[in-house]
Amino acid sequence: MNSRRDFLQKLGVSALALHLAPISGWADSKNYHNETYDGPLLRIAIMGLGSYGTRVAEAMQACTKAKLVGVISGTPSKIKHWQSKYNIPEKNCYNYENFDDVKNNPDIDAVYVITPNGLHHDEVIRVAKAGKHVICEKPMALNAKEGQDMVDACKKANVKLLVGYRMHFEPKTLEVIRMRKAGDFGKILFFQGLCGFTIGDPTQWRLNKQLAGGGALMDIGIYAINGSRYMTGEEPLWVTAQETKTDPVKFKEGVDETIQFQFGFPSGATSSCLSTYSMINLDRFFLNGENGFAEMWPSTGYGPIMGRTHKGELTQPITVHQTVQMDEMADIIFKGKQPVVPVDGEEAVKDLKLIDAIYLATRTGKKVDV
Repeated sequence: MNSRRDFLQKLGVSALALHLAPISGWADSKNYHNETYDGPLLRIAIMGLGSYGTRVAEAMQACTKAKLVGVISGTPSKIKHWQSKYNIPEKNCYNYENFDDVKNNPDIDAVYVITPNGLHHDEVIRVAKAGKHVICEKPMALNAKEGQDMVDACKKANVKLLVGYRMHFEPKTLEVIRMRKAGDFGKILFFQGLCGFTIGDPTQWRLNKQLAGGGALMDIGIYAINGSRYMTGEEPLWVTAQETKTDPVKFKEGVDETIQFQFGFPSGATSSCLSTYSMINLDRFFLNGENGFAEMWPSTGYGPIMGRTHKGELTQPITVHQTVQMDEMADIIFKGKQPVVPVDGEEAVKDLKLIDAIYLATRTGKKVDV
C-alpha cells in the first residue's frame, strides 16, 4: 500500500485538476440537474451581492426547488447588473434602508443574508420581523449571545432560521459520517482539522474587527470547529487554544492571524485544529478510530472534495455545494425535512459558543469548560 504521503501528493494533483475544471462539470456525475420536480419553489432574495453572493446566485441557476427572485444591496449598479443577468423584476429589488418592505412582497419567501459577519445580527432580525424565512451565512453572528438573539427573534416571528452549512449536504462528508455512525471506525479517538489560506488585501472587511468579529477563526476556522463536531459526533467539554501573530500591522488587535485550538469530548476523544490567514496547503480533515480512519483533502473548499478511508478512496459524486444546499433548504422549509447534520440556528449557536471559548482560552491561556 502506498504511504500516506504518496496518497496526499497524488490527491493534491487530482484535486488541483478538478478545482480548475468548470463548475458545470462537477455535478454532471450526479446527474443532479436532470431530476424532475413539480413542488413549490423556494423564492429567495439574496442580501449582499459580493463574491460569495455571486457564487450562490450562479449555483442557484441549476436548482430545481429554489429560485433567485430578488436582491438587496447598497450598490445601485450591482442591482442593475443582477436584474439584467438574472431577470429580477424591479419590485423585488431593495436597499439596506428599505428592505423591511419585503414584508409586503408575496413573491419572496426567504432572504439569504450574505453580508459581513458583524451585520448578520441586525439584518436577520429585521428579515424575521418582516415575516420572511432567513438563511444566514456562517458564522451566524459575532458571538453566542447575538446568535441566541437571532434564534429567539425567528421563533417569535414564526419563521425558519437556517445557516449556510453547505458541507452538511456534501456526499463524501456524509459518507464519512455514515461510516462513523455504523461503527466502521470503531471508537473515535482523534480528529484533526487544518483550515487556512494566505489572505490578501489588508483593507478588506475580513480584517476589520468590527465587521468580521475577529480574523481567520471567524472566516475559515468555523469549518474546523463545525467539522470537529460532525466528524466525531460529539459536543466538546473543554477547549484550549494558542494564538500566533507574525504581522501585527496587517492583523491588528482583535484580528487573529493563526490560532491552534483543541477540544476534549465526553468519550475521551480529542481534536487538534488550526485556523490561519498565513499558510496554504491546508484544508485537511483527519479522523482516527480504533478500527479505521478517514482523511479528506480538500475537505471543505468550494472545489471537489476528495479523500479516502481505511476501506479505500471515497467515490461519492461531485456536486456544486451551493446548488444542493439551496434545494435541500427548500425541502427543510416547505416539507420539514431533517438533514443528517442540522443547519438551523441552534446548530450555529453551538459553534458560536465554541468560538467564544476559543477566544477566551487564547486570552487567558487556560482550559475553558463549555
